[in-house]
Amino acid sequence: MALGLFLTAATYGQATGSRQPEPAGANELSIGMQFMTHGEVRGGGLPRPANENETVDSRANFLFGRTRLTVNYRNSTIETRAVIQNSAVWGMKGNQSLGLYEGWAKVNAGHGFFAQMGRVALAYDDERIIGTNDFATAALSHDILRLGYEGHGHKLHAILAYNQNASNILSGTYYVNGAQYYKTMQTFWYHFGFPEFPLGFSALCMNIGMQAGEPDDVYNPPCTKYHRTFGGYMNYHPGFLTLEGSYYRQSGSQVNNYNMPVKIDAWMASAKLTVKPSDRYSFELGYDYLSGDDYVPVIRPGALGMVRHDLLRGFTPVYGSRTKFYGLMDYFYESAYINGFTPGLQNAFIGVNCKPVAKLSCGVSYHYLAVATDLDKLGRTLGHDIDLQASYRFTDNISIMAGYTQMSGTETMDRLKQATGDKRANWGWFSLVISPQLFIEKW
Repeated sequence: MALGLFLTAATYGQATGSRQPEPAGANELSIGMQFMTHGEVRGGGLPRPANENETVDSRANFLFGRTRLTVNYRNSTIETRAVIQNSAVWGMKGNQSLGLYEGWAKVNAGHGFFAQMGRVALAYDDERIIGTNDFATAALSHDILRLGYEGHGHKLHAILAYNQNASNILSGTYYVNGAQYYKTMQTFWYHFGFPEFPLGFSALCMNIGMQAGEPDDVYNPPCTKYHRTFGGYMNYHPGFLTLEGSYYRQSGSQVNNYNMPVKIDAWMASAKLTVKPSDRYSFELGYDYLSGDDYVPVIRPGALGMVRHDLLRGFTPVYGSRTKFYGLMDYFYESAYINGFTPGLQNAFIGVNCKPVAKLSCGVSYHYLAVATDLDKLGRTLGHDIDLQASYRFTDNISIMAGYTQMSGTETMDRLKQATGDKRANWGWFSLVISPQLFIEKW
């Protein structure tokens, strides 16, 4: 209904205005492709096998390919985008990963107002809460309706989503294991940037409806529980300094692996300073704090060996680009702790980036990692992480990136992750990206 009212108002405004014929070149059609080959060598840090008699190779090597075909069209009123994506490990049997990564249409109603509907890759602010997570190769996108206004330094977006498994007439409201993690989502984002002052700030409020309960279960009936994230982000950029900060809280309910809701009260805060005295090099340091639980939460009523929690305090980064913040291995949120335990995270980091020649960029960063809560008979320190990265752009359409991570873990890391072998882990990777522009036409 909201979209209908929006489009009706837009159509009426365009029909009653003195609309002139579009000039030549107002329409643009472009077609492009992206070929990415990603390779990894991993060693250490693997989970212990369920059967202690089994053995696990400490190293895992693989190549991963991603191909995208992108078609864009735009004129003064309409923008459309379709991205077909295939992503799979080389040699994988029964590759069924071909699908639609993006497919949307956007109507520009004039005076800064717009409406967008379809499958969209979302990215907001520094991508801590909502991002594309493009380093994960398959990347993230959402089926949404987005209404917004952008103008005079203000940006206001409203994002709405409702997901189902199929268009069932009967029993069609229960949603689980679909293309999206959530059943419903309502997000409001506001940003203001001062026109003549290097300061910008954003406010975010996200309400995620998760499917809980089980179909035809009188003791755990189906219902929708809501997980809320709200907070803000700030960016101050005077001269060669950049200061970033964010603070978010989470409330409502979190649904566990058994589709049972547990109340949540969590928070996170971050601060980052970047010093860039030259285009050739820069320095950065910062600190992240994500709250956590003191004990492993019970999964089902009556389970033994764990503590029954009436309130979870573990913060989740929701749909953010996680490898961007907590080390390139993303050792704590993509790869869960034992039994889904969330002890939180402290991440103190420092890094140096340089550009020795025009097309080459290099960087090194160090992360001190610790849990955010007290643990019984264990220290808080998880370990020390060193990330090395380099990228070289051969042409505008061809680039290569590579990196190496060395993790030196502690007894706390080993116990919480239940890792095999020693407490050390290493990870090397590369990504070759070729993005040819096949066709572009204006008329």
